[in-house]
Amino acid sequence: MNWAAIALVAIFNLMWLGVVVYADVTSTFWSRATQVVVALSLLGWAARKTVEMIGKA
Repeated sequence: MNWAAIALVAIFNLMWLGVVVYADVTSTFWSRATQVVVALSLLGWAARKTVEMIGKA
């Protein structure tokens, strides 16, 4: 795993979260809630990997 891959996941998830929360008004609440949970879990994964890579340095 490298920094570029981790940054790509984090940036994509922030953009995806913005789309789901603000732009996607036609989906049901549960669909949007599920997408938010998935986006936040992937963002957490990216943060955990970042901490691991900093710890290795």
